[in-house]
Amino acid sequence: MRKLLYFSVIMLLVFSMTVPVAAVVVPYESYNYDYWEDMVFTPAPYIPARNISGATVGAGSFSRPNDLAIGPNGRVYVADTGNNRIVILNPEMTETVGIIETFDNDGTLDRFNEPFGLTVSPENLLYIADTMNERIVVLKDRDDDLSDDDFNMELVKIVRDPQSEMFDSNFAFVPMKLTVDFAGRIYVVPRGSVEGIMVFDPNGDFTGYVGTINVQISPWQIFWRSISTRAQLDRGFLIIPTEFTGVDIDPDGFVYATNIDPVGEKAVRRLNPTGEDVIRTGENQNLGGDLVNDDMGLYGGPSVIVDVVYRERGIYSLLDSKRGRIFTYDHEGNLLYIFGGRGSQVGTFRQPVAIEYLGGCIAVLDATYNEIITFDVTLYGSLINEAVGLRYDGDESQAVEKWHEVLVLNGNLELANVGIGKAYLTAGDNVNAMKYLELGKNRTFYSIAYQRYRNEILKENMPYIFTGIVVIIAALVVFMYMRKGKEKGDS
Repeated sequence: MRKLLYFSVIMLLVFSMTVPVAAVVVPYESYNYDYWEDMVFTPAPYIPARNISGATVGAGSFSRPNDLAIGPNGRVYVADTGNNRIVILNPEMTETVGIIETFDNDGTLDRFNEPFGLTVSPENLLYIADTMNERIVVLKDRDDDLSDDDFNMELVKIVRDPQSEMFDSNFAFVPMKLTVDFAGRIYVVPRGSVEGIMVFDPNGDFTGYVGTINVQISPWQIFWRSISTRAQLDRGFLIIPTEFTGVDIDPDGFVYATNIDPVGEKAVRRLNPTGEDVIRTGENQNLGGDLVNDDMGLYGGPSVIVDVVYRERGIYSLLDSKRGRIFTYDHEGNLLYIFGGRGSQVGTFRQPVAIEYLGGCIAVLDATYNEIITFDVTLYGSLINEAVGLRYDGDESQAVEKWHEVLVLNGNLELANVGIGKAYLTAGDNVNAMKYLELGKNRTFYSIAYQRYRNEILKENMPYIFTGIVVIIAALVVFMYMRKGKEKGDS
C-alpha cells in the first residue's frame, strides 16, 4: 500500500504540472525572407501629391509659416508667421479665400506680431497664438453660410496676462501651439515652459497645468550625484522636465501632446480630461519615432517630434523634424507605417513644422520651403487604415478580410498577421490565432492563444485522463493484493 501511495502522489504531481499557468512564453522561429520565397519592397502607404505655395494660391509668398488648421467647413488656415498674417484657403487648397492682417479691437485697428499657432473650434471660432504680442486672439466668421467664400472676421475675445500663484516673477506668457475642446477650454503650449500644458476656461481664465512630464533619473545619475560635491552639482546640468512641442484633440476630448524626448521612447501623450496620460504604447513599448538610429552626424540621435494630428478611429500621426518622417500609430500604440524624409526631392522636407489631416489627405507645412506638401493615400495605406478602423469599431470579421488583402500587397507585414491573429483569438479560433500570431512574431498574444488552446485540450481530455488514472490505480491495487496473496501461499 505504501508503494501505491507513492505512485498516487507522483501521478497527482504529473497532473498538476499540466494545469495552465498564468502566462506562457513560447519561443518561435526567426523567419526571414526565404520563408516568403521572394524578397519584396514594402509598398508606399502615401505618395506626394502637390506642393502648395502662397504664390500658387494667389496669396503671395509665405514667410516662415508655422502652423495649419482645418475649419468645420473644410477651409485651411495657415499661420504665415513671417508676414504677420493668417491666410485662409478653400478646402481644395487651390485658391485663397481671404487674408487676415488686421482686426477691429474695440475701435482700434489691431495687428498680429508673429502669429505662430492656430486652431479652429467646432463652432468655427479661430484661435490664434499671437506670440510676440503675448496673447491669444479669438476671431469669428460673421457669415452664417459657412460654405460662402466671403468672410468677415470679428473679435470675440483676447486671452492675455494670465494670473496665478504658480507663476514666478519672471513669467512671460508666450503661446506657441494650442487647441480647444468641445466645451471651449483652451489648451496652450507656451514657450520655454516645463510645467506642462496651460489650460484656460471658456472665459479665458487660467485654471492650471496638465500633462506635466515626470523626469526619471537613471541609477547612473543618482550615483554620480551622490558622490559629487556641491560645486560640481552647481556646475552640472539641471534635471528638468522636457517641453511640449505640439497639441491636438480628438472628438472625445482627449488631448494628444508631443514633447521633446531625449531617449526616443515616448514623444506623445494622450491626456484625459483630468490630465492623466492614458496612451497605449503597443508591442514595442515605443512611441518615439525611429526605434533604431545612429547617434552620430547631423541627423543622428532620436527623432524630434514637433507635431501630432489625430485623424480618425484611433489613428494618429507624428511629425519628426530631424529626419522629416511621418509616423502613424493605431489606438493600441502599434506603428502602422512611415513615410516622408528630408531632402530636395518630391515628397521630402527641409523644415517640417506642422501636420494636418484633410479627410484622406495628409498635409505638412514646411517653414523653409514655405510650402504645404500634400500626400494622397495609396491602396496599400487605405487597406491598413480600413483594417485598423474596423478593429477599432469592433468589426473583427471585416477587419480580417482587409488584412488578407494587405498581405496580398505585402506578405511580410507582421502587423497584418497580428491583426488576423487577434481577430481569430477574439472569435475563439485559437489554432488559427496561434498560426498568424507566430507569423507576426507577437509573443504576448501568442502565449494567450497557446494557453487557451491548451485549456481546450485539457478540458476535452479531462475525463479520459481521470479515467486513466483511476484504472491504473485500480490495476495496481489488484496486482498488489494478488502478489501479496501469492506470497502468503508460497509461505
